[in-house]
Amino acid sequence: MHLAAHFPGVDNTTVWADPDSGSQIEFASFEHLARTAERGLFDFFFLTGGLRLREHKGRIHDLDVVGRPEPITVLNALAAVTERLGLAATVNATFNEPYELARRFATLDHLSSGRAAWNVVTSSDAFTGENFRRGGYLDRAERYTRAAEFLDIARELWDSWTPDGTPRPFAHRGRYFDIAGEFSLPRPPQGHPVVLQAGDSEEGREFAASAADVVFSGWGSGGHPPGRHSTRQSSLEDGRAFYADVKRRLAKYGRAQGDVKIMHRVGVVLGDTAAEAQERAAEIRRQRTSPQTALLTLEQIWGVDLSSYDPDGPLPDIDPVVGPALTRGRTRRGDTVAIAEKWRALSKEKGLSIRETVIEAGGDLFLTGTPEAVADELDEHVRRGAADGFLLVPHPTPGGLDEFVDRVVPLLQERGAFRTEYRGTTLRSHLGLPAPGSTG
Repeated sequence: MHLAAHFPGVDNTTVWADPDSGSQIEFASFEHLARTAERGLFDFFFLTGGLRLREHKGRIHDLDVVGRPEPITVLNALAAVTERLGLAATVNATFNEPYELARRFATLDHLSSGRAAWNVVTSSDAFTGENFRRGGYLDRAERYTRAAEFLDIARELWDSWTPDGTPRPFAHRGRYFDIAGEFSLPRPPQGHPVVLQAGDSEEGREFAASAADVVFSGWGSGGHPPGRHSTRQSSLEDGRAFYADVKRRLAKYGRAQGDVKIMHRVGVVLGDTAAEAQERAAEIRRQRTSPQTALLTLEQIWGVDLSSYDPDGPLPDIDPVVGPALTRGRTRRGDTVAIAEKWRALSKEKGLSIRETVIEAGGDLFLTGTPEAVADELDEHVRRGAADGFLLVPHPTPGGLDEFVDRVVPLLQERGAFRTEYRGTTLRSHLGLPAPGSTG
């Protein structure tokens, strides 16, 4: 199986107030997690990013982590303190230009001797767009078509030098971009940096099948709607359905099954017994859903100020208001009226308070159990065609991965489910991906 480590830090689910949590800005935090991942022979280290601080009711949302360094810069520094670990950055294709971004990823690939990866994300968020010259000009429906052209150009640029190191002129005339010139760097060591993608919409799955090397999804499926919980069986079957759906789309683009790896994003909570692991997971959920966070979450659904409500009291007896979102920068999606009805039914059925309802329905899904049980379940997901691997989200950051590397990785190695050494030097070799331009 393939394993990657996710450095979280763009929302309030990162428990930055935990005494064991490190800084979200200091290099030592990134270095600790990356070194742990490399010690565990992981495929890559994954760094998210945020282009604007979230606001709630017109103010900076102070429950969020405030500290979002530019990810490629951090990875360039990590290239100097790691040797084999892949280095993946989330960078927005909507608010960047192809030439400049292709140059930055080519630089990272050269500095790391072939370990760079780009998680392609898009945005139709005008609030974020206010930070940029073009603002929120991009219609939501155009996000993936523009991103596809953006990625095509980047690959044209990476391929524009001859094998003997001679630059060739490039020219691109398309719907969104009209550029020409010469690229400033030789072809990257990997040919093309690895491309990651996490969209679960119909457009996102199609884009992933056509252009991505690695696809992320939620634990067991492409994401769980509010009010739905993952059981072992539903998680496995949902994962198999998502896996099969993405893989079946590959043939129309002339791609083989192994050309795309599907990795589920999951938090792991360990204990010496199943009961201890469940207790630890419950405490983490409570940490992630403080009383203030519970009210914020409810306000996103109800669309009104609920600050007068007691988080330990019952849900509001008023109906949600459909109108402008109270939160700007990242909001809860979907039919808020339907979500409110589900949450009310859940609260009534189980006698839950506001905070308890948010915890119960909020979708924080953990794989919990003893190291042996966790290794069994990860292995089963891969063997039964539900995943090619996993993107692990540690708690706390950055030390939360240490226990998994020390206690679970050896068990996976013993059963032959995970490597015992790196056999190549590039991220493509770790993932078993074909060279750009080859088939199957």
